[in-house]
Amino acid sequence: MGRKAILEIKESDSELKKLLLKQKTLKAEKRLKSLLAIKSGKFETRQELADFLGIHIRSLERWIVNYNAGGVEMMLTDKPKNKTSKIITPQIHKGLSQRVHDPNNPFLGYWDAQNWVEQEYGVVVKYQRIREYLIQHFKTKPKTPRKSHYKKDVEAEKAFLKTP
Repeated sequence: MGRKAILEIKESDSELKKLLLKQKTLKAEKRLKSLLAIKSGKFETRQELADFLGIHIRSLERWIVNYNAGGVEMMLTDKPKNKTSKIITPQIHKGLSQRVHDPNNPFLGYWDAQNWVEQEYGVVVKYQRIREYLIQHFKTKPKTPRKSHYKKDVEAEKAFLKTP
């Protein structure tokens, strides 16, 4: 049998319910509901509570550890997961940066970036991964307006402008 879901919660039921109404994400709502359920003593074990909330028991235990460490504020905040990419190395990142910012030879799409990385560096990157990476690091969009078309001939433009 699992451990009892006993935890000393400092906030009152009314405070927790007010906080619950202010939450914008389902994750934060579930965290506050877990505190309310623990405070009410409705569940015998943490496993029963986790099953009721539809979460894994390990998630509930992490929430409780965060609550013990810093209260409700610490429990509700999510730390960003800033992991460096194992697939896209700093060398590939630099190459992508140069190619993304090159007005004469831009990527024609995320598929082009995917093929370019495979040809230049011999690394196979999935389409969705390269797409997310380019959006996150370079703020790319599928269709980006440019000052001038990348295929435009500069000499032809000068000749056109010179003729009266």
